[in-house]
Amino acid sequence: MALDKVARKATGKRSSVRHYDSLGSRVFDVLNVLVLLSLAAITVLPLLYVFAGSFASESEIDARPFFLWPEKFVTDAYEFMFSGDVFIRALLTTIGVTAVGTVVQVALTLTMAYPLSKRNLPGRTFFINLVLFTLIFTGGMIPTYLVVREVGLLDSYWALILPLAINPFYLLIVKAFFQELPEALEEAARIDGCNELQVFWRIVLPLSKPVIATFSLFYAVAIWNDYMSPLLYINDENKWTLQVLVRQLTAPNSDSENVLNQQASAAFPLQGLKFAVIVLATVPILLVYPFLQKHFAKGVLIGSVKE
Repeated sequence: MALDKVARKATGKRSSVRHYDSLGSRVFDVLNVLVLLSLAAITVLPLLYVFAGSFASESEIDARPFFLWPEKFVTDAYEFMFSGDVFIRALLTTIGVTAVGTVVQVALTLTMAYPLSKRNLPGRTFFINLVLFTLIFTGGMIPTYLVVREVGLLDSYWALILPLAINPFYLLIVKAFFQELPEALEEAARIDGCNELQVFWRIVLPLSKPVIATFSLFYAVAIWNDYMSPLLYINDENKWTLQVLVRQLTAPNSDSENVLNQQASAAFPLQGLKFAVIVLATVPILLVYPFLQKHFAKGVLIGSVKE
């Protein structure tokens, strides 16, 4: 009987707590949904407006301050954009620099993080402290520009890749990821006759697909969106990236006709062209996310809680 009373009391308490938690959870869920919908609207609505504006006529853009669906779909901006080689050249330049830069930066990050993950490496603490120092202190814009100029990288695509080849924060996370890999696998590979390079290539890299995919995405997005590097180091307009071209078209008081001097003989849809080039600069990198999504969450979390 005593046990039954205790059970009934415990059940009653649990039911009341469950009812209280359920009411609080519902209130929280409603508030959470409202906040997330507001943030989503702040993020998505401007993008939808730009996308819709790229298919609208100049008169409609001037007459309607905001819309999400054009009254009449026109492709004048895209036709003008691809009628010459200015945009195509900038797009191909950006794609090439992003592809090559991502490969170089990921390769350098992995090959530096792997030896630093070995506790028996001579001078390991010293090199890790150097990495931490660069994480806290940077040379600044002017010293970096002077270094790039002295090594002869001005007006070179390598100036967009090498100065930021290794992100110290990414390096430390990848190092921590390598430290979490089972040492028994590497020891078994060495017993089978593999050297350090073969262990790294055949054992470590296949196990590192999530972190490789994640930081490849991070590096690619950073290079694709990089505006300051080409602005500082590239003086030749024929080597401009898409981001510099976007700035030249969208910045106040910019001389867009000089940017489009190869196509300026024809009247171009300036407002629609601004929207179209923003879409062109945004959509390609967004299309990469679905292919890396399955590795993204795991790659972000792995190696972030342990040294």
